[in-house]
Amino acid sequence: MAKHFHLTVAKVGENLFDADAEYVTLPGMEGEFTVLSNHEPFVSELKAGSVKIKDAEGKLHTLAVADTGIAEISHNQATVLL
Repeated sequence: MAKHFHLTVAKVGENLFDADAEYVTLPGMEGEFTVLSNHEPFVSELKAGSVKIKDAEGKLHTLAVADTGIAEISHNQATVLL
């Protein structure tokens, strides 16, 4: 059984994803990176690109980062603000 973490992806006035995920791949300023459960805490600025999510049920989701954003990962949770 895969390990999961809680992922929230939001933009002003809209919650785009708020559930457990197996992984999320994000377009960081220094290149794409993937977050898994129990990832080391950090904060990263995001550039335009795609957010790829595999949720706890195995369904794949793709969201667009139109401009920039920020990701914060800590305590087996990830918050992405677009």
